[in-house]
Amino acid sequence: MKAIVSTFLCGLLIASAQTQQQNAPAPATAKGVARFESSSQLVVVDVTAKDKSGAPIKGLKASDFTISEDGKKQDIKVFDYQELEQTAMPEPKLQPRPAVAVVKAPDVPAVRSVTANQIAPSRPGEVKYKDRRLLVMFFDMTSMPIQDQIRAQTAAQKFLKSQMTQSDLMAIMANSTDLKVLQDFTDDRDALAKAIKGLTIGEGSDLAVDGSTGADNEEDTGAAYTADDTEFNIFNTDKKLAALETAAKMLGSLSEKKALVYFASGVSKTGIDNEAQLRATINAAIRNNVAFYPIDARGLVASAPLGDATKGSPGGAGMYSGSSSRTQQSKFQDQQETLYTLAADTGGKALLDNNDLALGIQQAQKDISSYYIVGYYSTNTNLDGRYRRIKLAVNNTAIAKVDYRPGYFAGKNFNKFTSSDKERQLQEALMLGDPVTDLSIAVEVDYFRLARDRYFVPVTVKIPGSELELAKHGGAETAKLDFIGEVKDAKGVTKGNVRDYQEIKLKGETAAQLTRRTLAYDTGFTLPPGTYSLKFLTRENESGKMGTFETNFTIPDLTTQVKYLPISSVVLSNQRQDMKESLATAEKDKKLLASNPLIQDNQKLIPSVTRVFRKDQDMYVYLEAYQPEAETTKPITASVSFYRGKVKAFETDPLEITAGLNAKSKALPVRFSVPMAKLQPGKYTCQVSVLDPAGQKFAFWRASMVLLP
Repeated sequence: MKAIVSTFLCGLLIASAQTQQQNAPAPATAKGVARFESSSQLVVVDVTAKDKSGAPIKGLKASDFTISEDGKKQDIKVFDYQELEQTAMPEPKLQPRPAVAVVKAPDVPAVRSVTANQIAPSRPGEVKYKDRRLLVMFFDMTSMPIQDQIRAQTAAQKFLKSQMTQSDLMAIMANSTDLKVLQDFTDDRDALAKAIKGLTIGEGSDLAVDGSTGADNEEDTGAAYTADDTEFNIFNTDKKLAALETAAKMLGSLSEKKALVYFASGVSKTGIDNEAQLRATINAAIRNNVAFYPIDARGLVASAPLGDATKGSPGGAGMYSGSSSRTQQSKFQDQQETLYTLAADTGGKALLDNNDLALGIQQAQKDISSYYIVGYYSTNTNLDGRYRRIKLAVNNTAIAKVDYRPGYFAGKNFNKFTSSDKERQLQEALMLGDPVTDLSIAVEVDYFRLARDRYFVPVTVKIPGSELELAKHGGAETAKLDFIGEVKDAKGVTKGNVRDYQEIKLKGETAAQLTRRTLAYDTGFTLPPGTYSLKFLTRENESGKMGTFETNFTIPDLTTQVKYLPISSVVLSNQRQDMKESLATAEKDKKLLASNPLIQDNQKLIPSVTRVFRKDQDMYVYLEAYQPEAETTKPITASVSFYRGKVKAFETDPLEITAGLNAKSKALPVRFSVPMAKLQPGKYTCQVSVLDPAGQKFAFWRASMVLLP
């Protein structure tokens, strides 16, 4: 990915990046998000105590337990016993006209369903789901081809219908384009069945790699490398593992033991490349008392030695020597090895090579039998991220075996993060279904035609300077900012991404003005017409504050407009910046610079984004009108009007444009400079009108704006 990064000081503008991708973007506003980080030092340990016959021992008290952390005795503050039912609920029967309502047993109260995209948390020290077994069905749609998605869905429905007990509370999660909570914990089988039935079969399957027949198993033929769709997904396998990590953190506020049943068709791990994220996922599960129960949705696979009809023959000597078959089998086993590691390292069990996928859910159900919840507030308050060892003893001679987790990883402050920690945090935050709002962000997405089927899409992000914390470094104030973003089409396929880091040094008066000004970052994509979604995240690296937003946008096909004059987005600005005043510049690519119509004569027009102006400023207006069939400029006229309600407060003189047609894009630039002193402070509707007299076509654009004294 080529990029141009320039850092300016003006308004205050910091960081301009242009990134040209293969395939994004109308103004958007930040949406907000929960960050799943635990600052509490409450440590919860689930303890299973059994006698010599393997039966659970009841009736123990908190005084029967002694617990220590790193050799230091801890005071038990939370204690409870969970006694779970093992008998399956009767299968629901269809009754055309039920005479009476079905009433649950009084000792197993019903749990109301929560439909929001979240797991409802509990208060610190609270045992929210008394005597209930917490099971999560997690469908990784990006890891399963269509046939495996159907198989996983069928197995889940089978379990609900005939194997769910009165003690079971279940939640449904899915990972396709994002991690989503389809259903919070509930015992309502109808609601659970509806959530599972609502899974979109085929969604995310284009990112799945079939371990037995997929393209990932092709031999190297020496042909030129061609990037597939997954190469544009900067997370790849890490994203699948990061989704599991996020799910474990969502479940962390619940003190009860949780089992997460993970439906996937194997997870490909490339050498040590994904090792850091795998460790982070396992650590998050251990820290939040979650056991993974992976289920290989492929079931029992019998692979043809030379492949099947889903791919071409490997060809070459490999088909005779058996190396193709060995390579295929090795990759299949590697994908299962990742599933096995997730289970073994978190206390769960993996179901591999079995066509009855429901057995994997039953195993999770069986493993969470009756147990004690023991909790304490650690005397070690350091958030250093280090592993802390737990030792527990029970003062009861009848106990033959005690199971509990031997330790946990403490929370970690941002200033203790390693570079790998910081990168994972960005990826995790971008994946969340809800945005993070520690840092306020405003964004504008525009589009300009480059050719018949290509549009340049500038994206401008602005951040209030008052929300940033600067660090003293080398005699200058330094702002360190991370940017990460992703553009997907209507099918959820990634068509462009940006990953950037900027370290900006501001001296003297410039640094002092930061609290009263804004920072602006811009990037750009090249895309065909279509509907897209954009996710973008910014992190300030002194405090760790983050802000994300997501928005949908459409790039219209201007070649299909017949009745109206086709025009681009309209950009309103109060600032032009000389490119020579860049404070920091990365690679300078003249071709990429030439793609941005907002740069003219080495001056960059900075979109206002918030559309707030002052009376002592000029408003700069820029747009392009398109004349697809013209060889020379056909004159057009344009004007800018301002309305307060239905009353026109001011209108510029008509501007006639008679030259400037771009021979390639057929774009005719339209530029205005309007003194705001002509208007009184207040809220206005700005209207830009464009007329093509010869073609008898017109276009107009409207947007709200605010004028300050």
